[in-house]
Amino acid sequence: MKKLLIVDDEKHLRLLYQTEFEAEGYQADTAADAMEALAMFEHERYDLIILDIKMPGMDGIEALGKFLGRDNKIPVIINSAYDSYNDNFMSWAADSYVIKSSDLAELKQKVKEALGESIYEF
Repeated sequence: MKKLLIVDDEKHLRLLYQTEFEAEGYQADTAADAMEALAMFEHERYDLIILDIKMPGMDGIEALGKFLGRDNKIPVIINSAYDSYNDNFMSWAADSYVIKSSDLAELKQKVKEALGESIYEF
């Protein structure tokens, strides 16, 4: 079972994403901010990180650099309500950039792609 780390300061989104990805067959841990996520990353092995940008304290762009500094092969998907950060060259280090939506189909597809899983259903 693949293990995801979901980092978002919005409690309801963390719960929604955790519920949705667990229903898809993943194990999903959540963190309310970048510092909590980095501490979890020190002690757990994750297969992929879903990362918000706008968070109190350390933002997601800075956290992205720290995650990749510790493991440059970990897939990271930026999941932000703001498309303006997509032009920030620092965000280009992420595997994907998904704009938050009530429809999680694109995010789920990007997770499967980043993990090398088939996106086709038979």
